[in-house]
Amino acid sequence: MNRTAATWISPRLALASGALLAFVLPAVAALGADDPLPSWNDGPARHALVRFIERVTDRNVPTFVPAEERIAVFDNDGTLWAENPLPFQLAFVLDELKRRVPTEPELANDPMVQAALTGDLGKLLAGPHHDGLLRVLGLTHAGLTTTEYAERVRAWLATARHPRLDRRYDEAVYQPMLELLAFLRDNGFKTFIVSGGGADFMRVFAEETYGIPPEQVVGSNARTRYELRASGPVLVKTMEHLFVDDKEGKPAGIHQFIGRRPIACFGNSDGDQAMLEYTTINNPRPALGLIVHHTDADREYAYDANPKSSGRLVEALADAPRRGWIVVDMQQDWNRVFPPAGR
Repeated sequence: MNRTAATWISPRLALASGALLAFVLPAVAALGADDPLPSWNDGPARHALVRFIERVTDRNVPTFVPAEERIAVFDNDGTLWAENPLPFQLAFVLDELKRRVPTEPELANDPMVQAALTGDLGKLLAGPHHDGLLRVLGLTHAGLTTTEYAERVRAWLATARHPRLDRRYDEAVYQPMLELLAFLRDNGFKTFIVSGGGADFMRVFAEETYGIPPEQVVGSNARTRYELRASGPVLVKTMEHLFVDDKEGKPAGIHQFIGRRPIACFGNSDGDQAMLEYTTINNPRPALGLIVHHTDADREYAYDANPKSSGRLVEALADAPRRGWIVVDMQQDWNRVFPPAGR
């Protein structure tokens, strides 16, 4: 019988090949199971992220960065969770107003409260620091103890639902970014939120939702006043000495509250441009900047120059190519946007 190379394999080679396949196939399957970024499609954005983490964690290359310097900062609204049709903290404030106005008629007389209740977001968000919104925040937050405030936020998160996504607000988080947070921490990074949202608001859910503890949340804040009451010591929220952690305030907040320059920065709007610049320009360490571009009108929202409320992205997007910032196209780069509801 003629046995050609194409049709015949010796019993010994067949045995060896079978053993090799028995070893390789489970390894390939395990690799897929252990993929740290399963919601990221294979492409330049994913490759750049993985390559950066490899470069800064490999002790055998000059780009190695010691673990204590592996600081990653994330904007929250529009970067870690959705921000349309309006920022979630504003949704909380509106629900608080609707709950309180019937029994506190003095609130209804304030023009900014009227703007909030009638949906005049333009009036609320006007000014360099959204002055109308700050006014409403002061009316609804100031005077509460930090414990009372946290309890109200927690109760709201337990019941309120996003009007379009029909899921709790703390479930309207981006699954690819949850994976990225975990991947960074698995590689020795310390992850921080640096956001224009209120620090006390985000600290209520950041640890459970993102794995980021309260002490690693940097946000807008005001003076907190200590009081010793009959029930014990409390901290009372005020609107005095307000610090707005947005735009140029973000690098300042990083310096004040973190004390180390980040080597990785993640944002989605022009409000994050200064933080991206501070992280990546002339950094003595290898540095990465990433912008989440909202391009998916079907699964989430599509916007940049004309968002429904916050999240305008024009200058930072135009600057991305010359700065080397990664631009994530949500529609193209993410095969999943949100985790399963009720996870």
